[in-house]
Amino acid sequence: MNSNDRCKMPDQLKNHQGEERKVGVEIELSGLSYDELIGLASRLLDGTPELTSRYVTKLETQAGTFTIELDSDPIKDLDLDDDRLPQSIRDLGNHAMDVIDFAAERIVPLEIVGPPLAFSKVSIIEHLVDQLREAGAEGSREAIYFAFGLQLNPELPDLEPATLVRYLQAFAALYDWLKSRHQIDISRKFTTYIEPWSSRYTEKLMADDYHPDIKTLMKDYLHDNPTRNKALDLLPLFAHLDPQLLAEYVNDPRIKSRPTLHYRLPDCDIDNPRWHFSTVWNDWVVLEQLANNPNDLKALRESFRAAKKLSLHNLTHSWRETSNQWLKQHGYV
Repeated sequence: MNSNDRCKMPDQLKNHQGEERKVGVEIELSGLSYDELIGLASRLLDGTPELTSRYVTKLETQAGTFTIELDSDPIKDLDLDDDRLPQSIRDLGNHAMDVIDFAAERIVPLEIVGPPLAFSKVSIIEHLVDQLREAGAEGSREAIYFAFGLQLNPELPDLEPATLVRYLQAFAALYDWLKSRHQIDISRKFTTYIEPWSSRYTEKLMADDYHPDIKTLMKDYLHDNPTRNKALDLLPLFAHLDPQLLAEYVNDPRIKSRPTLHYRLPDCDIDNPRWHFSTVWNDWVVLEQLANNPNDLKALRESFRAAKKLSLHNLTHSWRETSNQWLKQHGYV
């Protein structure tokens, strides 16, 4: 199967305006120098690179503007004329910068941030990731201090409260299954980047009578989860929906407003020949299908709540096992 055929598509491809939904993709990796990555990405994406600041390059392509950068603001912003630096380092001039660059490129991830791509165009990312692997790109498994991720920012079909609730319920029901599927590397398990939602919040979310308006939905979530460091981060979406309300709970300049979810759970296992971008994407499509099938979602929520009760079945079966079996029985996997 070639890279164009591996990525499945959800049934709900259009947004409320009748346009094809889009997704942004962020890929963290190592194993290549910054210049090597720029050269490879330029060739693979048929793009024209432009260095816009230290360690930040814009790559103009037919699919949109990709950004390639070193994922460290202190390194990107480093200036030898800054009098806050020790004089001994400033005196070394370019030699100091060379040493800093050499070290940074080995311990700080390089990141490719894609433009909003139509769902049907995600095979571009599949091909890019496969070719970067062939060129020597490395992921989380290569060192204990690597905690590289592959993040998705899928546009929602619409921003109605009922739609948002369905997507959140689908994620809560599938969290254990998704986590096991992505085989999260130990380096990311040790970080706080991909924590699950509060169990108190999840219990409220999964109730049959949970039908909040937008403000109530936001308040319920932010009361128990006031941080970006969640496996499914809702703060960019909330910044788009109601920035003033979000600011009452979280003040973080890194939050970027956008009408998307921010799926942070998967690690980037790019040097594993059995791993592909579609490995992550197709599991997200399972969530998409479930979120847009209310009857199945209701049935799985009932099973989810039942799994919290004391019973012989629950003592001998994990929710991951139960949900995996349910997905197979209902034709999702």
